[in-house]
Amino acid sequence: MSATAVVLAYHDVGCRCLGVLLDAGVDVRLVLTHRDNPAETIWFASVEALARSRGIPVETPEDPNDPAVVAGLAALAPDFLFSFYYRQMLSPAVLATARRGAFNLHGSLLPKYRGRVPVNWAVIRGERETGATLHEMVGKPDAGRLAGQEAVPIGENDTAADVFARVTDAAGRVLARALPGLLAGTLPLVPQDLSAGSYCGGRKPADGRIDWTRPAREIHDLVRGVAPPYPGAFTELDGEPARVLGTWWSEPPAGLPAGAGAGCLASVAGRAFALAGDGRWLEIRHLEVAGEAVPPARLAERFAARGAPMGQFTLR
Repeated sequence: MSATAVVLAYHDVGCRCLGVLLDAGVDVRLVLTHRDNPAETIWFASVEALARSRGIPVETPEDPNDPAVVAGLAALAPDFLFSFYYRQMLSPAVLATARRGAFNLHGSLLPKYRGRVPVNWAVIRGERETGATLHEMVGKPDAGRLAGQEAVPIGENDTAADVFARVTDAAGRVLARALPGLLAGTLPLVPQDLSAGSYCGGRKPADGRIDWTRPAREIHDLVRGVAPPYPGAFTELDGEPARVLGTWWSEPPAGLPAGAGAGCLASVAGRAFALAGDGRWLEIRHLEVAGEAVPPARLAERFAARGAPMGQFTLR
């Protein structure tokens, strides 16, 4: 059964899910997306480029809830409205322009991690799995009935980017499974129990500051949750700005200094370690000091001129 749709989309999930609709023969009448922000590192695929390559009209409104935009959507009167990683909340007036329903693809296992940057939050909070969920859009964010979901694992050394790639793949599969039932009007929709879930807000680069008095696992989860292509976790090394861009969870080797304090940085056999507040050493694999990448094997020589042995350099 054919159907018409308007798609609001951005990022890799937007491209993957728009492709699923087109492959299924859905008549996408219009794509709304965002203009790329020149202050943001654009590491993901372009929804605009994909839509234009398929001959689909594209608009980039500053506010999709503007009455003029709503009027345009109402004139199209699509069967469905889909939101795939679109970054703005949609008003009830926008949702009402879809005759047969409005659906969003969210990067978590709803009702957990409703709200902003769900993949990053899941990694930062040490979850061992997350996923992708297709759900009905209502006035409250990420609160509508569930149309399908799929879990993906989070390994203890995975970064948010690693997990996001899995979520993108899962998003395409979830949509592809649900789409025949949506188009036929036979797909069961399951209400969410919001009391069993959680809601998270957006994150700012300043939220990436490391507190070395915290446990090693918590620091590790923060680092990998904001690792590149995200802004990264930051600290200071002997008064110089530093970014910890990669850590690794493993059993620390023998030979690390005893009696050191939280934030102590040490090197053993070409590997770098920092001491956390719980007394556990955390391996530092990617460190940048004053804008310069410093490989772990070069840490000792990099700071030897300061006259202090490794083990006396402190991250703050």
